[in-house]
Amino acid sequence: MKNWISGAALLASVMAMSPAALDAQNCWVRSGDPADRPSPLDSAVVDMGGDMVKVCYGAPSARGRMLVGGDVHPFGQPWRTGANEATSIHLPFAATIAGVAVEAGSYSLYTVPGEDSWEIFVNGTVERWGNSFGAGDIAANVGSGMAPSYDNEHTERMTMSFENAMAGSATLVLRWEGYRVEIPVTRR
Repeated sequence: MKNWISGAALLASVMAMSPAALDAQNCWVRSGDPADRPSPLDSAVVDMGGDMVKVCYGAPSARGRMLVGGDVHPFGQPWRTGANEATSIHLPFAATIAGVAVEAGSYSLYTVPGEDSWEIFVNGTVERWGNSFGAGDIAANVGSGMAPSYDNEHTERMTMSFENAMAGSATLVLRWEGYRVEIPVTRR
């Protein structure tokens, strides 16, 4: 009986979402089958007070390379925070991401890795490919904030997950190579 009730509650919360909110939960894929990519498409979802927040990202593997802080993604240089398409976050409510105030909607995230903290950029253009940071891309920035970086066990394939979830906040945690970056997401 308990499983039926929790399943019914989940169904009711999904049914209460508008079609536009459900569409916003889809991950944008540039073209082709996501299963055919060397870096698979992945996502993480969290329930924040009955509203679902989703992050979509390409999950690269280190494959014996030193990528963050190395030649591929050097400290102090912008990175799409994943592989293939830009990492995106879909919010059904106004929030702050790493201290950046945003309205309900979808945004891309990119980072500038550092040894002790990473700068998190929130960008208004979601459907972006690769590490493009031209004038038009930069003009779409909503803002940036800092997120702490901690030493972590080696993580071969990049992961993003939501932790410490409550009705009004959660921490988006990126783990890759020897890094753990904690990005606060808070309902406004």
